[in-house]
Amino acid sequence: MADNKVNMLADFAPVSTQVWKDKIIADLKGADFDKKLVWRTPEGFNVQPFYRREDLKGLKTTVSAPGQFPYVRGTRTNNEWAIRQNICACKNARKANAKALEVLNKGITSLGFCLDKDKLTYNFIKTLLNGIYAPAVAINFSICACAAPKLANILVRYYGRMGYDTKGLIGSINVDPIKNMLLKGKALTREQVSQKIAETVKAAKSLPGYRVVGVNSVILNNSGAYATQELAYALAWGAEYMTMMTEAGIPNYRAANAIRFNMGIGGNYFMEIAKFRAGRLLWAKIVEAYKDPIFTTALRNAAKMNVSAETSRFNMTIFDAYVNLLRSQTETMSAALAGVDEITVTPFDITYERPTDFSERIARNQQLLLKEEAHFDKIVDPAAGSYYLENLTASIAAEAWKQFLAIQEQGGMYRMVSEGKVQEHMAANLKARLADVAKRKEVLLGSNQFPNFTEKAGKKIKADAGACSSICTCKTDKKQAACGCGSSCENALPTLPVARAAEEFEQLRLETEGAKKQPVAFMLTIGNLAMRIARAQFSCNFLACAGYKVIDNNGFATVAEGIKAARKAKADIIVLCSSDDEYADLAPKAWKKLQGKKEARHHQLHPRPLQRA
Repeated sequence: MADNKVNMLADFAPVSTQVWKDKIIADLKGADFDKKLVWRTPEGFNVQPFYRREDLKGLKTTVSAPGQFPYVRGTRTNNEWAIRQNICACKNARKANAKALEVLNKGITSLGFCLDKDKLTYNFIKTLLNGIYAPAVAINFSICACAAPKLANILVRYYGRMGYDTKGLIGSINVDPIKNMLLKGKALTREQVSQKIAETVKAAKSLPGYRVVGVNSVILNNSGAYATQELAYALAWGAEYMTMMTEAGIPNYRAANAIRFNMGIGGNYFMEIAKFRAGRLLWAKIVEAYKDPIFTTALRNAAKMNVSAETSRFNMTIFDAYVNLLRSQTETMSAALAGVDEITVTPFDITYERPTDFSERIARNQQLLLKEEAHFDKIVDPAAGSYYLENLTASIAAEAWKQFLAIQEQGGMYRMVSEGKVQEHMAANLKARLADVAKRKEVLLGSNQFPNFTEKAGKKIKADAGACSSICTCKTDKKQAACGCGSSCENALPTLPVARAAEEFEQLRLETEGAKKQPVAFMLTIGNLAMRIARAQFSCNFLACAGYKVIDNNGFATVAEGIKAARKAKADIIVLCSSDDEYADLAPKAWKKLQGKKEARHHQLHPRPLQRA
């Protein structure tokens, strides 16, 4: 039998990068390669249209293994992440406990409780945790920083009475004074911030598995921060707390082990995978800088970045809300493939109502499907070795590090927040990003492109939408300030701008929806088949984004026929959809048909779509 084996390496000569590039340039027919194909990302660096093995040379992201310093490939040798659900326990411990027990039987492995400091007692925590076996589940708490040491002491007491080995318990107490400065404008001195976190860390000494200091960069993500911006600020935030704790006499390894990064997951699939990989690399580099001759080994182990990731609210919408499931699913996939420690999927309906049992069930199942059916938990760092993702990781790391150093040069995270510079930067970034959405340079499916023409959303919006998520909003600012850790009116800081990308489109559409008469736009399609179809589709989408009723048509033989149909439809706007060559003849005819007629005062004739298709 003849040997028909093919030796790919011998039978096909290698092709150099320059040969590939020359072929691409030839196909571009004179167009500039860089302008046409090189993508300048909003994160601040260029992405090439293709990468090859040679592009991996010199990259530091490829030299380590999972679980090994500097942890770019993950802090573990498995990819088993925790599935988290947040529960409001601000008002009723018994109800919160019942819900916690219910969701634990439905696949949740990490619980998040939002607490009211005024209700915090031993009996309250006992009721809240009744029947929950703490060694088998991560238990996380969010509470006012001034009550966090008290909570830590109660937990140590409760777990001890339950007979648990407190050294093996995992969870968190999300103490983050800088977050309150950003969200609520609370002006705190650096000493106050340092005291709050140091007291909590010392109170939780018997709970070494509890991350009690939070870096909540998720709020920046929800304000429209790009990947490198969120990462740079998160690193500076964490470094600020590391410095404060070590200055307070807390050993460096214990300080690093106390920090949890609560980060957002943006909608750029590959960029987010690279963000978390780059984050671990840079955080390990930062923690290593706090080394001393005593705790070298312990510090290296503590340099593992602990990340609780939450799908973004920035790109969530009210209209066509089921598309939010597609967004949060790809975001969840990014975080899972990147090897984060814990994921919270934001329910798809949170923009217009308090999440329902159905939406919470779907949010849980989005992660369960990735584990049980897609087996995302079976492979560690599948992005490793990808020419594109390795280069993306290195580029994000370089740009985020550059921004981190700039923050440090300006005095660090605390100083920039206390001077309002972070808030100012994020406000400018948000303004620019909303402008991109308004111009449709950034696409939001169902909002500024391809909306559901017939959907009405006004009646489904509830007053308590968005309450009690990972950042609880069920308590008033007045009550929050009463704890003594707030600020007076005289020294209040500017707050972080929080908005969703679709809000301006939604406001426009809701106003149209609430008007006495819905504007009617009629597509007068005529002439060249391909051009009239393309421009009618463009115009329908464009006008429907504002809530207009749009009437499309297969085409008319004459302008007169189209005008007659538009009158019958009682159209307020007539959009003439044809080709450029035909507009010169058709537009004057259409206008003449309307001139002098009673309804001409009410019609608007657009001789082409509002902008070119």
